[in-house]
Amino acid sequence: MNPHELPSLSLFKHRCPIQVRFSDVDVIGHVNNIIYFAYYDTGKAVFMTDLLGKKISWDEVDTVVANVDCAFIAPIFYGENIEVLTTCVGIHDRSFKLLQLLRNADTREVKSVCETVMVSFDPNTQKSTPLSDEWREKLNSVIKS
Repeated sequence: MNPHELPSLSLFKHRCPIQVRFSDVDVIGHVNNIIYFAYYDTGKAVFMTDLLGKKISWDEVDTVVANVDCAFIAPIFYGENIEVLTTCVGIHDRSFKLLQLLRNADTREVKSVCETVMVSFDPNTQKSTPLSDEWREKLNSVIKS
């Protein structure tokens, strides 16, 4: 992923506000890099909940993270109005790829970009499975070619 080649913002229809907590800030005065992943996870959870139209069932795992590629572009500071934008950019037999941005909601400055590969997963067999028709249908409704 090249942080100098940012995707068009028109790809992103899903936005999730993020509360920057005082505890997210490190001794240098900006949000610690590891916290960005928590923000992205929050965005993924809200995106999936909205996409499927139901709450996430923590008893029924059907997708897991297989890979995360994150580029840090600019620091986030306490007090900034931050949002995470999420969209799907690829659907495969057993997986799908999400693209996310962290940005300042007021200035629109992009702070970070992240690609995550999610794999359809059966916790009983501990193996990947074909993507369900439900996931495929819902993801196809948001994907842009």
